[in-house]
Amino acid sequence: MKSFYHYLMKFRHPKPKDEISRFANHAYMDHSFPKSSDVYHEISDYLELSAEYMENMSVFDEAWDLYRLETAK
Repeated sequence: MKSFYHYLMKFRHPKPKDEISRFANHAYMDHSFPKSSDVYHEISDYLELSAEYMENMSVFDEAWDLYRLETAK
């Protein structure tokens, strides 16, 4: 299974169209992001404690749901 970070990178966009695109852009610039993780709580804890750019954790939850749906196939 590919990591959440690698999945999220498909949403990167030079002119973010939505909150997930903005999240992806910030995660790309965040050199401490847990890039190899596919564990919800590990990534969620990191974002809540260390990622100042995460104003709303529901964006992560939405992206996580999309990730789980796509990687479950």
